[in-house]
Amino acid sequence: MAAQTNQPMVEARGLGRTFRTRTGDVEAVAGVDFAVQAREVVGFLGPNGAGKTTTQRMLSTLLAPTSGEATVAGCDLRRNPVGVRRRIGYVAQGGSTNPNALCDEELVLQAQLYGLGAEEAGRRAADICARLDLADLGARQIKTLSGGQRRRLDVALGLVHGPGLVFLDEPSTGLDPQSRANLWTHIRGLRDELGTTVFLTTHYLDEADALCDRILIIDHGRIVAEGTPDQLKRRISGDLVIFTVGPEAERARGVLAGRPGVREAVPHDGTVRVTVERGEEGALPLMRALDAAGIPVASMQIARPTLDDVFLTLTGHSLRDQPAAEGRRPS
Repeated sequence: MAAQTNQPMVEARGLGRTFRTRTGDVEAVAGVDFAVQAREVVGFLGPNGAGKTTTQRMLSTLLAPTSGEATVAGCDLRRNPVGVRRRIGYVAQGGSTNPNALCDEELVLQAQLYGLGAEEAGRRAADICARLDLADLGARQIKTLSGGQRRRLDVALGLVHGPGLVFLDEPSTGLDPQSRANLWTHIRGLRDELGTTVFLTTHYLDEADALCDRILIIDHGRIVAEGTPDQLKRRISGDLVIFTVGPEAERARGVLAGRPGVREAVPHDGTVRVTVERGEEGALPLMRALDAAGIPVASMQIARPTLDDVFLTLTGHSLRDQPAAEGRRPS
């Protein structure tokens, strides 16, 4: 079981990374400050190009920061990167297994690379396989596994040496709903049964809502919000009234923003999403205002805020979007 400590497992202070390109410097991460406590599951959310993968790669020593500092698993990131690597697990989005190897062979080899003897490596491999429902797959070649089985093997490889902190990069991308739900159960078990601290990036709002004790939202290289899922959703108090207005979305925002009872009006993908105290009471006056401005409304919907609504309000676009910024900066 991972050792417990009163110190944060991750503490970043002004951590930043600038890349040099042919067209000039690109600030991928603009000096972030945050902490991750022991035994937390923390989600790191952001659109493509926001800086989340760059941040995770810096914290796991795969990329050197150009500014700031951090302590990871009790080790200084700059002064003791080897100590950091010995104490963490890292599960990349694409995985890192040899498709022709047997599952047991790959796990034992990974444990031995961390300095464990053959007997201890075999015991650790058997233990983590039992926890992740891989016990019957040890003699199979990795290339014969299903997507969900292979992803659990990736997680096992990141845990076989017993780290107190594991980084998961988009852990359930590409999995079917049943495999995703199964993986979620195992990720919760890392914290609840092993005491492991989990830092994960994800594009799935339902995944962050279901798994995370706390969420950090990054956009344009800066942390724009943090808190528990409920705390973030409470930032948009009241109801959302969503008007489908097509190309008139920006003009509709101008008509509705600042009206009595309107807290926020955000245009998005042919709609304007308006935050009001009581949707049932506020919707009709807003509809009349749009009609008076000559803006046709194709449909109207009243809903409670979700994490995606929080993200949209904070950043101006949905987390599910793949913005043009994807190619603007390394992520």
